[in-house]
Amino acid sequence: MNKRFLAVDIGASSGRHIVGWQEDGTIKTEEVYRFPNGVAERDGHLAWDMDALLGYVKAGIDKALEEFGALDSFSIDTWGCDYVLLRGEEEVRPCYAYRDGRTEAVIPAAHEKVPFQELYARTGCQFQPFNTAYQLYDDLQRGRLDGVTDFLMAPEYLLWKLTGVKAKEYSNATTTGLVNARTGEFDLAIAAKLGLPARLFPKLQQPGTAVGAYKGIKAVLCATHDTASAVEGIPMDGEQLYISSGTWSLLGVKTPRPLTDAASMAANYSNEGGVGYNRYQKNIMGMWIVNRLRDELCPDKPFPDIVAEAEESAFEGTVDANAPCFLAPDSMRAAFDASLDAKPEAVGDYFRCAYRSLALSYRDAIRELEANTGRTYDKLYIVGGGAKNAFLNELTAKATGKEVIALPIEATALGNLKIQMEASFS
Repeated sequence: MNKRFLAVDIGASSGRHIVGWQEDGTIKTEEVYRFPNGVAERDGHLAWDMDALLGYVKAGIDKALEEFGALDSFSIDTWGCDYVLLRGEEEVRPCYAYRDGRTEAVIPAAHEKVPFQELYARTGCQFQPFNTAYQLYDDLQRGRLDGVTDFLMAPEYLLWKLTGVKAKEYSNATTTGLVNARTGEFDLAIAAKLGLPARLFPKLQQPGTAVGAYKGIKAVLCATHDTASAVEGIPMDGEQLYISSGTWSLLGVKTPRPLTDAASMAANYSNEGGVGYNRYQKNIMGMWIVNRLRDELCPDKPFPDIVAEAEESAFEGTVDANAPCFLAPDSMRAAFDASLDAKPEAVGDYFRCAYRSLALSYRDAIRELEANTGRTYDKLYIVGGGAKNAFLNELTAKATGKEVIALPIEATALGNLKIQMEASFS
């Protein structure tokens, strides 16, 4: 009987348990469990319900065991940047969400200690107000690091709760803004300048490392940052452009080494860990703006109807999809209205504006990427939820001039499974 592997893939709005196995030279999959996720407001801040997530993860593992009887291994991937602090075995709550605005007040002070130019030159990590480095610096200022022995990124925390093993995985660590681009390990010089305790930054583990077991199932580190697993799961024809299109659109390309030059910093490109390669990529606001518009304007309308109305609209206005006003507005509609000279009149106008704005942001990011890498690419692979949107794909092809290859596959789960399989068969 073929070995069975379980990928637990958790995004900002939902999670899924997918069992995979090899058959006739390909990876076959079956989704066995799906669950909701999202941030909630607690004491004026946005936070994740980690207890609920752990409960869902356990329930999905039980469902997979019920359906398949035995599993060779499992792994968990999630979004990046967010973490749980520990004092030994004691958890420090809440687990703040990256869309919370708590770091805004401390970023200037952090940059006084380590100017962003130095941060970028050492780490190659793009500026985002929610980078883990700034979150930890905020924790330091508020005394939340007193007595803290560990910080575990969201998937590392869930794996620890299941196996009792604390492990720091490389790909997710590269989202923190604290990993040296040349050594691939935590940059203790940056930590020291920020006043962060060195004990929080142990040696990093690579994808494929075993980290204990749960209910007799071996736990393995995949590329625990979901985008890293997604890129690993894309069946590319050579080295080409990709977009992992979900809550965020992550647009990038594989490179043999990080690019930390001034042009890359000016374009706000990030260098994050892959499986034996660097991911030179940029965060674009993505389906977040579309989903928030839907929640506000037409929560009960199916997406095919929304896309049809966007196609029928003649509205020509666009916005800067990456503008800070779209990160966590009280009203996404109001954010669009304030950014446009002529306000949309119909629901379809808002969505046409959103889709066209995303396509133009992809175009601009690709132009920057090609200038910075000195290469021109022919194809653009799109995976994730956005790959199913034919209208957006058409707009993207027109804006970028690239051959768009949309693959409506569970690329993140496939990458997660692929890493587990390679670890098992090696």
